[in-house]
Amino acid sequence: MEDWKTIANLPNLLTVLRVLALPFFVFALFQKDIEYQVFAFVLFALASITDLIDGYLARKWNQQTEFGKFLDPMADKVLVIGCFVAFLFIHEPIEVWMVLLIIGRDMLITFLRYVAVRSGTSLRTTMMGKVKTAFQMGAILIILIIFMLVSGNRKNMINEMYALGKTAGLSTFEIATENAKSFYDTIRMDVLPETSELITLAAAFVPYFGMLLTTFITVISGMRYIVTNHSLLGFSNLKRIFYDRIKS
Repeated sequence: MEDWKTIANLPNLLTVLRVLALPFFVFALFQKDIEYQVFAFVLFALASITDLIDGYLARKWNQQTEFGKFLDPMADKVLVIGCFVAFLFIHEPIEVWMVLLIIGRDMLITFLRYVAVRSGTSLRTTMMGKVKTAFQMGAILIILIIFMLVSGNRKNMINEMYALGKTAGLSTFEIATENAKSFYDTIRMDVLPETSELITLAAAFVPYFGMLLTTFITVISGMRYIVTNHSLLGFSNLKRIFYDRIKS
């Protein structure tokens, strides 16, 4: 068991701060003023940077701890899932099934990691995991930038557009596709509209397709983990872990 002096180092502190930043981030997202949206973007960007720094410092200063190894990926999951759940309540184009699949994938990996530990082996990671993380972070940053550019009434207008479209029987995909076509037709015009109008048109479809692509990559990443670590899910292995858990 590690004592608090071993745990209390700068890399672990940065990881803890990443978790503590989430409530402030979510609070800022739910505000209408652009200043709060800028604050949310900066806070998430800083949190993402600490994700790179804490691991580097832990290795460089030889301050890697079991606590840090557990908390670091957990902090990433808390921050990313917190962002997507907040988007679900704020932005109409973001759909429930997208967020559920992303959460489900993380629950699956957590379960596989638990099985690996109980089996005395290590979970085999894949390059798709890194690709997934890049897409998720990129999608969040893009959506946050759009929130800064179309905060207030224009964001409400986009939400109302999707709500009315769904009431008329259209799917979110159909509404986003129509908005993308409108954007494409607009930029082909001889006389372009004002920049603010173009930004609003882009904001009406970019978050949806960004989330759609991110969800697809996330699901592929989860399937890749299952294929790579399929031996952990063997019936005999799971049965042994189950009985060991009951005995303990």
